[in-house]
Amino acid sequence: MFRPTTLEEVRAAVRAAARILPRGGGTKPALSTPTDDVTPLDLAGLSGVLEYNPGEFTFTALAGTRLAEVQALLDSHGQHLPCDLPLAGQGATLGGAVAAGLSGPGRYRYGGVRDFILGVRLVDGNGDLVRGGGKVVKNAAGFDLPKLMVGSLGQFGVLVEVTFKVFPKSPAHTAIRRPYPKVAEAVQALYRLYTARLDVEALDLAPNADGSADVWVRLGGLPEALPARAERLRSWLGGGEALSGDGESALWQLARDFAWVPAGWTLVKAPLTPKRIVEVEALRAATLRRYSSCGNVAWIATPDSPQSLDEALSALGLPGLVVFGPPGRARIGARIGEAFERRVKAVFDPQQKFSVP
Repeated sequence: MFRPTTLEEVRAAVRAAARILPRGGGTKPALSTPTDDVTPLDLAGLSGVLEYNPGEFTFTALAGTRLAEVQALLDSHGQHLPCDLPLAGQGATLGGAVAAGLSGPGRYRYGGVRDFILGVRLVDGNGDLVRGGGKVVKNAAGFDLPKLMVGSLGQFGVLVEVTFKVFPKSPAHTAIRRPYPKVAEAVQALYRLYTARLDVEALDLAPNADGSADVWVRLGGLPEALPARAERLRSWLGGGEALSGDGESALWQLARDFAWVPAGWTLVKAPLTPKRIVEVEALRAATLRRYSSCGNVAWIATPDSPQSLDEALSALGLPGLVVFGPPGRARIGARIGEAFERRVKAVFDPQQKFSVP
């Protein structure tokens, strides 16, 4: 294993390896565990916040920096990354978060990783240092390389530095849980909430084993205004239970950390639209599911291998990304954009050094 602590050591490792897989905190094992013929490149030693300007709402950090460290720094200035990067408590890093392209419940209101990344530096397959984007919010210089790196799974290069924009943090939050006897009724509630003029930060749907489902709505804002807003929302929904304080925070932390997934299970992310939730629910035998961002992201957990979902997702025309599970094949289901992907990889990695999960 390569364990670089400087950019030059990263470049030397890439030049020396025949095949290599960058990894950060190892919190997403299906994406960060190499197969036998691939050398891991551990970026944990390439860590630290390089620049942070609270007045400009931007920061720049090395890719091995842990999300928890960044969150603590931003929180001390009343700011945060609203896309809710997952698995911060388990040791996830900035580079791994960008490469995986995963966002948490806050994606509904504020957008995902690609909406907050401003700049990157990476080492390509030739060992050369490449820069894309910049360190300011208003940046329109050429091809948007930073967004291309989101969800790239490390196959185009080794991310070594990232720049993000951040937002002010809501001083208080309240969540409303509204149960529905059937998933289809909960999906209709998602549609109504999406089209309503309500300032909602997160909107998730959690099916239950008995065929019912809970809709979870998160409100953020001034503490003195939240009770009245929550009551209006409950009235609009026709009922529901309100949570605040530590219990409310723990609820969304459970979602961000995938704490609802049993140990040893496979976890797959699949993009979809709310109207397709009922189709995915047909897979519920031996699976657990949660739908985030108003039903535009499905998280599917199973005790079986990822391949047990491959055929089912393919039949629905849905791509899947394996987050927890064995190494070897991280992408299952329908394959989208492969021709473009091959063209980009030929430019950044002509020697095919970077392993494709």
